[in-house]
Amino acid sequence: MPASSNSLRTPRLQVLANGAPMSAPLGADIFTNNHSAADRFRLTAHLTQTDLATWSATSEALLDIQISLDGQSWTSLIQGQVDQLQIDPRAMRLTLEGRDLTSRLIETRTQETFANQTSSEIAQTLAARHSLTADVTATSTPVGVYWQLEHDHITLDSFSRSISEWDLLVTLAGHEGFDVWVTDTTLHFHPPPTTLAAITVLQLNASVTGPANLISLQLDRALTLARDIEVVVKSWNSRQAQSFTQTARATRSAGIGAPSNGKPQRYVYVVPNLTPDAALKLAQTRLAELSRHERVIHAEMPGELTLTPRQQVLLQGTNSDFDQLYWIDEITRRLSFTGGFTQSLRARNASSTVSATSPATPIGTGSGGTPWSGF
Repeated sequence: MPASSNSLRTPRLQVLANGAPMSAPLGADIFTNNHSAADRFRLTAHLTQTDLATWSATSEALLDIQISLDGQSWTSLIQGQVDQLQIDPRAMRLTLEGRDLTSRLIETRTQETFANQTSSEIAQTLAARHSLTADVTATSTPVGVYWQLEHDHITLDSFSRSISEWDLLVTLAGHEGFDVWVTDTTLHFHPPPTTLAAITVLQLNASVTGPANLISLQLDRALTLARDIEVVVKSWNSRQAQSFTQTARATRSAGIGAPSNGKPQRYVYVVPNLTPDAALKLAQTRLAELSRHERVIHAEMPGELTLTPRQQVLLQGTNSDFDQLYWIDEITRRLSFTGGFTQSLRARNASSTVSATSPATPIGTGSGGTPWSGF
């Protein structure tokens, strides 16, 4: 739980550059996210003349940015490679910007098919290549099954000159219904959580449920997503010589300002060579993704070290329909001499009154004919 603003804390910043402590870090911004993208950092530090000479000749640097709230125990906020440095020789100030170790996978191109391996085996292989620990949930399907027109020599080769190892992992995670991300020196490859046992409460105003712990709060709602949503996936399967349509729908409870025509917001995706089960799974996934953008909160609070993207928070104290659970999307932590240690987060979710449905069998299933027939 975040510490309240009147808690006695002594936040301190420590930075290791290639394993050696930096002499005078001034402040750091850490950006973490749930977008299948690298986390980022921005660090400022004072320079001595010796530091200036060292950094002006540096070609590679690995940073470990750490924070302590009690001056004794240290927690790593991010480990990553420096992408860019800026030096102000008048102010003797250094600015370093970079990404976490996801960058090692992003910067590495692949020409391998991995056709006879499972997604989890590929994740373990790629993690080992980049000296990352693999935290992976085992899968059982060879990846060749996911390329319905495959001959092994073309499953990946047609894209081999433009795909990175990270692109490959994100694609495989999409097929498996998994999430993939990196923290410190560990690659994670798991199904996304559905619920969490321990929920952090964001309290806007002090009440019997607890003290206020927010500095500021902004509430957003997308009204186009506040109505019923229907996701349609259309596919033509060349191997089965069939065309079919799969539909998933989220139904909202009637409320103020509900559309009078009762028509759902409809999204259509045309994806070739899916199986009926894969098409339904894709429709359900896209529906969940779209629905979660309906309600978005932006909260600023005292900094803490436990919240991460992919966790849930419970908003209380607005006395409105916004008081519900949200999934954390982004967290920005800032530590500086002038501003202390604070953090802001973005979290989102569908309204708590949403229910999702899907047909038990494909709609419009056909056999034979030309591609897209039966739609």
